[in-house]
This record gives sequence, structure tokens and C-alpha cells, in this order.
Amino acid sequence: MNDVNHYLKPAEEKMEMAVEFLDDALAHIRAGKANPKIIDGIRVDAYGSKMPINNVANVSVPDSRTIAITPWDKSLFKVIEKAIIDSALGIMPENNGEMIRICIPPLTEDRRKQLVKQSKGEAEQAKISVRNARREALEGLKKAIKADGMPEDTEKDAEDTLQKKHDQFMKKIDAIFAAKEKEILTV
Repeated sequence: MNDVNHYLKPAEEKMEMAVEFLDDALAHIRAGKANPKIIDGIRVDAYGSKMPINNVANVSVPDSRTIAITPWDKSLFKVIEKAIIDSALGIMPENNGEMIRICIPPLTEDRRKQLVKQSKGEAEQAKISVRNARREALEGLKKAIKADGMPEDTEKDAEDTLQKKHDQFMKKIDAIFAAKEKEILTV
């Protein structure tokens, strides 16, 4: 049975990583609500290096449509503001001298459809990764029959276990995508 785990464990880990990556990728897609993760990819030139905004400022969400950024060093106001303007976020920040506000505008119907399509693409990539992990494990199990003399019934049981794990992760991916789709389409 230890031989079977040699193939099933790495496959399960790869499947888990695919789901985690999908979670992270979908968190960065703007859904009409303020989410501090959408600015995670924005880097600012501070203290001689490129840093994420949350390393040089306090990032909070006072309401569902606003992200508030309060720099710890007042000299970074312009740098943070410029980084947000130059980013692919497409939103103009407001600076009142105390904090920088990013007001998230409501999404248009076309933009919502575009974001759902982008989310679906991310979910499909995760599904492909899960399928690839299953395929690699199946190939390893087939080789183990020939090379290591693994009994065929043990290999079949391992295949069944692997298929159950595969189906479980596919359902997780579908659930994550459905939740994100609902979030995007909620006006």
C-alpha cells in the first residue's frame, strides 16, 4: 500500500495547489465590491526597492465600495497614488492628505460578462491542472505494475481512489467558480 501512496500523495498535493491557485487568482478579480486583494499586485518604489502597498501602508475597507490606504510615511502619498494610477486597476484614487481612497465603481453589464469569462478561464486552468495530476499518477501506477510487480487489483483500487479525489477537487473548483460568478453578477 505504501507504493500506492507514492503515486497518490503527489497527485493530491498538486490538485490542492491548483485549487489554492484558483482561489488566489479569483480573489484578484474585481467584482464590484471593495476587496483589498485587488491592490496586492501593485508595487511602489519605497525605501530603495519595489514593495507591495500593504508593506508601506495600512489598507482597510471602510464600506463595500471603498478601499482606504493610510501610508505610514507621509512622503509616500504621491508614490502610492502614482502606482495606483499606473496600474491595470483602471481606477483613479482620491487623496485628501490623510488617506488615499479608491472608490470602486459599479460594474457595467459588459464588464461583468467579461469578468465572468475571465473567472471561467481561471477555473478551467485549475481543472486542467487537476486532470494533469491525475494523468501523471495513473501513468505512474501503470508503470508500477510492469516495473515493480504491483498487483493489478491494488492498482485498480488506487485508480478508484484517485478518481474519487479527482471528482472531489473538480466539485471544489466548480463551487469556487459558482461563488465568484454569483459575486460578480450581483448588482
